[in-house]
Amino acid sequence: MAAGQTTPEVKDLEWIKRSLQSAVELEFSTLPLYLSAMFSLEVQNYTAYNIIRSVAMEEMVHMSIAANMLAAIGGTPAIKHIRVSYPTQGLPGGCEPDLNIGLASFSKNQLKNFMRIEVPECLVSELALPAKYPTIGVFYKNIKSAIRKNADAVREAAKKGGTSNQVGDNIGFTKFLYDPAKDPVKMFCTGINEILEQGEGADAKDLLTSPDFETEESHYAKFAELYYGATYKKPKGIRKVTKANEAKFFSGTPISWPKVINTLCLPKDGYAKILALDAQAKEVAKSLDAFDAAFSEMMMLLDTVWNGPAATSWKTLGAAVHKMVDFRVLSCFNIMRYQIPADIIKKLPALYPDEYDFISQYTNLNKPVFYGPRFINTNR
Repeated sequence: MAAGQTTPEVKDLEWIKRSLQSAVELEFSTLPLYLSAMFSLEVQNYTAYNIIRSVAMEEMVHMSIAANMLAAIGGTPAIKHIRVSYPTQGLPGGCEPDLNIGLASFSKNQLKNFMRIEVPECLVSELALPAKYPTIGVFYKNIKSAIRKNADAVREAAKKGGTSNQVGDNIGFTKFLYDPAKDPVKMFCTGINEILEQGEGADAKDLLTSPDFETEESHYAKFAELYYGATYKKPKGIRKVTKANEAKFFSGTPISWPKVINTLCLPKDGYAKILALDAQAKEVAKSLDAFDAAFSEMMMLLDTVWNGPAATSWKTLGAAVHKMVDFRVLSCFNIMRYQIPADIIKKLPALYPDEYDFISQYTNLNKPVFYGPRFINTNR
């Protein structure tokens, strides 16, 4: 091998297992981002709240699909120790390394980031980004290709199975239980297609899913509706969306801008430098820690869903969902009620010299600023 060359990546069954674990982490990593924006909305019944909530719910479905596929071929979905520190450069699995994103309130800039996360491959290709996985779609298509190339090994692994549970059926989580009459390879590819279509759309031609998935707007389209302030409406005479004509696809019913709680974009230290100066630090820290404890417990419960007793996995899933319901109360009615003193806001350039520009992109520092949730996983 010539100097400077690297060993080609072997995309075998073990690579597929590792990549599916990365997929679990990738899907989960989007939840704190989307939920932080959703919780910053003052009223739940705004169109914006319902759109973000629908995307977040489908991200949980996608995470479950990836976990079920991993369990189906003998892998062990690892959830309780997933840790993503925000802000983050890129997403798990080596996806979208150009993306620099953090936990922040609902804004045009944050919606741009959400659209970047869910962007169809055809739109990213216009930017010619030199990355192995420039989109989540490219990442999943590599997994699908590896499944097909290792079809016999995948079929054998699916037949053998493993010790982890699979979860789903009547709540939309696709299961991949072995059946001699069904080809596991085809089942896995169909599961990945669901993730791809709901994220970027069917072949990204018009940003909708196929009829198999109810022809609904893709995640990209849903966030674009909020960004452009109007519902999706395919224009006449245009066959394919591009960056140049994208706005023309969002000229339907107007969507009003919601009332937003102006939370501070989370610094890397989780507000530590700010709390050190805040007279109300004890009360704020108590609320922040309560949220993180609930978040960590949910992570533990989800891990138990796939790796604990099969007989109680459904009940455990219910407990995990209940924890997620608690998040809104713990954030909106506790954390976000604490305003960061104006004199501390003025010190942000000195407190965070390397992060100030980033923080100021996602926080209106000319208005009262509040704390937001941190989504810190404390499980050991």
